[in-house]
Amino acid sequence: MAKQKSNESNITVVLWNNEKSAVFKSLSKEIQQHLQEERKNKRDSVVIQSPGKWEYFFFADNGDLSPRTLEKWRSKGNDIQSLANGNKQKSVLVKGEGVDEKISYAFAEGMALGNYKFTKYYTNAKERALSLEQMYIQDTHLSEAKQRELFTLVNATHLTRTLVNEPVSYLTAEKFSQEMVSAGKEAGFTVKVLRKKQIESLKMGGLLGVNKGSIDPPTFTIMEYKPAKAKNKKPLVLIGKGVVFDTGGLSLKPTPGSMDEMKCDMAGAAAVVGVMYAVAANKLPIHVIGLVPATDNRPGMNAIVPQDVLTISDGTTVEVMNTDAEGRLILADALVYAQKLNPDLVIDLATLTGAAIRAVGTYASAVMGTAPERVMREISQAGLEVWERTQEFPLWSDYAEELKSDVADLKNLGGGNAGHISAGKFLEHFTNYPWVHIDIAGTAWSNQSQGYRSKGGTGVGVRLLYQFLVKYYLGK
Repeated sequence: MAKQKSNESNITVVLWNNEKSAVFKSLSKEIQQHLQEERKNKRDSVVIQSPGKWEYFFFADNGDLSPRTLEKWRSKGNDIQSLANGNKQKSVLVKGEGVDEKISYAFAEGMALGNYKFTKYYTNAKERALSLEQMYIQDTHLSEAKQRELFTLVNATHLTRTLVNEPVSYLTAEKFSQEMVSAGKEAGFTVKVLRKKQIESLKMGGLLGVNKGSIDPPTFTIMEYKPAKAKNKKPLVLIGKGVVFDTGGLSLKPTPGSMDEMKCDMAGAAAVVGVMYAVAANKLPIHVIGLVPATDNRPGMNAIVPQDVLTISDGTTVEVMNTDAEGRLILADALVYAQKLNPDLVIDLATLTGAAIRAVGTYASAVMGTAPERVMREISQAGLEVWERTQEFPLWSDYAEELKSDVADLKNLGGGNAGHISAGKFLEHFTNYPWVHIDIAGTAWSNQSQGYRSKGGTGVGVRLLYQFLVKYYLGK
């Protein structure tokens, strides 16, 4: 994708709010009058169509830059990419005429994010592929540097979606780690993969315990981007739940509406890969480390059973009351590992609980943690700005009572209510640093397309955390 040098596209979009603009003056008096009348009638867009060509005029109000309005502009951008792909067009020209940079950015973002389709396993993949290849932008307010940053972030989000959409027949824990290595080489961050013997030497009993039912070995992957002049003296650590498929183990899930979506149970880890990719490729001056414990959760081999006791890498013993509450077990080992890194802040992302979906549906991710109020506030604000909204929940000490075991230090299941909070309270036990937990169970996967959020993996978390990092560490 590049900036347009000459108008070669059959689809032209004008984001417009000024009748004195060069584009408006170049139109015939008849079309000028038509546009003026439609604007008076409070139409938000006008299309002028001729054989094989489309020219869209969107009327923009620079006075309304609220998050909800910018989300509408993303939706309009997605509508244009749908038009382009539906008509087998290869390019779109977007002209910003006096509109605020945020409007142009949101429109381009929605168009680029929506231009995604996972076709790898179709025998006629080439015929099914999207046609739109280039989006040209002519807007003096939206710099080429900002455009490059945007499209890198979109590519990172698409990478995350693709990882989530891959089936476990391809994306085993080992293959997932290889994908991280490839992403690191492309974007410019280092990757170290710990395999089973190394994981055993670290005594990661949570990860090893969940893996006992699988024929495929686990991995623990450490990604790092450390620029020479990082703004943070201590690293930001991101942790992603990497359960590449979750059957529930011996606490077996039912298939309809449950197990049949569980290739997405590594969406938190995929989001961490996407954030690492975006930060490194855009060369942000932020020291970031990503940790991904990865395994599948199956009922085979010597699988753990309810009432088994596992020992996490810090020595904490955990009674397993439900093998389908496995994500918190592998995250516990990662949270303990993060203690060695002297982090400034730790954020974990996980498709952790159905309770999070029951609490906020698919409209937001559940957030809780021990980080300072400013961190929680800025994560919430970042979520609004990119429309990956969050809702904070408390971590009262009362919830710890639900995790008391008769035979071990903890049990891995709380009471029947507010399971997303008791799961967060379990994770808190393994932290000794500022920490945020983001439960993306309701937002990581969609059974139908929702505008620019494609069916399947949504890529949630990448844009949210990227926006947070830019605001929190760089003050932009």
